[in-house]
Amino acid sequence: MKHVPLAERLRPRTLEEFVGQDHLLGPNKILHTLLSRGTLPSLILWGPPGCGKTTLARLLASMVDANFVSFSAVLSGIPELRAIIQEAKDAKKMGGPRTVLFVDEIHRFNKAQQDAFLPHVESGLITLIGATTENPSFEIISPLLSRCQVLTLNALDKEALLTIIDRALTDRERGLGALGLSIEKEACELLVEKADGDARSLLNFLELSAELAVSQAPDGKGGRITLETVEEAIQQRLLRYDKKGEEHFNIISAFHKSLRGSDPDAALYWLARMLAAGEDPHYVARRMVRFASEDVGNADPQALTVALNALSAFDFLGKPEGELALAQAALYLATAPKSNAIYTAFGEAMADVQKFGTLPVPLHIRNAPTRLMKELGYGKGYKYAHNYRDAIAEQEHMPSELRNRIYYKPTTRGYEKVIKDRLDKWRKILAKRKSLKGS
Repeated sequence: MKHVPLAERLRPRTLEEFVGQDHLLGPNKILHTLLSRGTLPSLILWGPPGCGKTTLARLLASMVDANFVSFSAVLSGIPELRAIIQEAKDAKKMGGPRTVLFVDEIHRFNKAQQDAFLPHVESGLITLIGATTENPSFEIISPLLSRCQVLTLNALDKEALLTIIDRALTDRERGLGALGLSIEKEACELLVEKADGDARSLLNFLELSAELAVSQAPDGKGGRITLETVEEAIQQRLLRYDKKGEEHFNIISAFHKSLRGSDPDAALYWLARMLAAGEDPHYVARRMVRFASEDVGNADPQALTVALNALSAFDFLGKPEGELALAQAALYLATAPKSNAIYTAFGEAMADVQKFGTLPVPLHIRNAPTRLMKELGYGKGYKYAHNYRDAIAEQEHMPSELRNRIYYKPTTRGYEKVIKDRLDKWRKILAKRKSLKGS
């Protein structure tokens, strides 16, 4: 027991010991209701690391007197699954307990592997409980998802983590109670902060802090866990951030929407979160370059230059100096006037390309480099804009099917107001010329 990690020793043995997830286990909540009826459907437990997915699966199986079989998507495959299924069939024939198959990190199975669960879940031979840190909508195949109840587990809050610390320090059988340790309030708060909602990380940090405190105590007992002890044990905070998972998309979405919402402080925070967690700075820079065209556009044409310069500056300076250029660009984009007129206009143009296909170029604006082309009418009647007043020639540049189509509708924000006024002026000039011709 001595060499078993504290996080494993303190794993709850009953639902009464389980901390957190009251939205699932509280009175009249879904799991409380199901267990009171003695039923347990197939489940997908979706939540961040250290929130209790594995422990909850074990406890649920024990509550319905089922045979709990653990299966890792990282270490096992189809052959191991076949053996488990055969054992479940044999147990059923012998009138034995039902089989609850717990699949850790189920999102790591590919489509074919996930398909292998389907007939056995549907027949009721096994009750599947899958655990995942990734969004099931993206990672679990639809047929399997439709046969399982998805339950979302939350990261543990401060109160839950403080409860776990207290239990670890007072439990003499499985915890650190026999060491007679005390802990400073500031040390507790730092442990909670650095754990970031993860009970496993919390207990790992606490166990190392306890070892340091004991080593500094005169008789190896009765040490005190101080703020300095915890800082020494933790060394560096590991932020929860999966560069390919849902949290990655959540945070980049928050960053993009903070920029769009003209909130420089929020944009700076989410940028810092990504960079601190190890996100590729080039990915962040590319998103800002895209944002400069999509959400700022011609309301501030300089925004695209700023974003591109930030990328160049980062490449020139590297980490960490270059990160300041990314921060500068983020603040510029957040405080720039906004317009999605370019994004909307390009989308409408692309939609027409898809709808109308390869419409012919009007003859008068075709290139005519050869005599034959000229004889065929290429370029005939073309009006050279610089030969006309205001450099505006009255002629059609669109295919006839799209005559008078207007995609770009500039706003009155920022520099786009100048563009809008200019286009309005040109259109009035052309309209006046048409009316004079008509008269």
